[in-house]
Amino acid sequence: MNDTLLSSPLQGFTDFRFRNAFNNIFGGIDTFYAPYIRLNGNLAIKASYERDLLPENNVGLEVIPQIITNDAEEFLFVAKYVQQLGYKELNWNLGCPYPMVTKCGMGSGLISDPERIDNILNKVQEESDIIVSMKMRLGYENTEEILQVLPILEKYPIKNVAIHARIGKQLYKGGVHLDAFQECINHTSLKLYYNGDITSVTKFHEMQERFPSIDHWMIGRGLISDPFLPSMIKSNTTQYPKNKLELFKEFHDTLFQNYSESLSGSTHLLLKMYHLWEYFSVLFSNPHKALKKIKKAGSIKNYQAAIKDILDTERDLQ
Repeated sequence: MNDTLLSSPLQGFTDFRFRNAFNNIFGGIDTFYAPYIRLNGNLAIKASYERDLLPENNVGLEVIPQIITNDAEEFLFVAKYVQQLGYKELNWNLGCPYPMVTKCGMGSGLISDPERIDNILNKVQEESDIIVSMKMRLGYENTEEILQVLPILEKYPIKNVAIHARIGKQLYKGGVHLDAFQECINHTSLKLYYNGDITSVTKFHEMQERFPSIDHWMIGRGLISDPFLPSMIKSNTTQYPKNKLELFKEFHDTLFQNYSESLSGSTHLLLKMYHLWEYFSVLFSNPHKALKKIKKAGSIKNYQAAIKDILDTERDLQ
């Protein structure tokens, strides 16, 4: 397969621990985008951001750092920082839909301000040689907003624009706007990547057929819900491996061990794993029942018993 598969950055999920475990056990992703760096006006890199991007924590992975900002000085500060770590590219997040971000005029909340986007890119181009790529939604209020931004982006050497085919106000609800994504293809010469609702091999093939000019595909929530998906796409198969449960258990146990070493206390660890299981549960025959067992665990011992029960039940159904 000549198409390129990319891991969309999901805040709180796709950190270096997840990326390494995923790549070692499943593979199929060509490039991982790191969750965004947010400075909030304070020109300092938090330790968690630093750990996530350290080269020694990403051996064997192609990783692209990301920033979320509406300030050129912050952009330049982070650009210099990631270049010191050896990165040549910085992805700018104009896609985050969450109100706590958009109400500050960042993420998808910035798409309606082409002039500010222009000013930031102009200053970055003048003062840095970092390669800039974009991660965007179609807009915040409506799908027309991005059409005002694309001509601005064309003024600069933007490497690519990954578009999640929703508007910010949707969050992750409702369907993707495929006609609006096609309008973007029609209205720009920029290199576009597609992102949004690639949740199965069949869905991927539908998108391939719908957008034959696209050869870079970004998978976000679908990758966490089904970590087998990228390798199955690459192998052009809808059949899961025969050792599916063993591979999933290895992945789960690796994450559990890594997070148990990095999070303080069982409460934080159980909450972290529960949020992962909100996605993982769909891999199982009875997602609601599986997630309910995880939620009720309450202790590490009970959690481990619940995992064993879920996997044993699934084996019995095979």
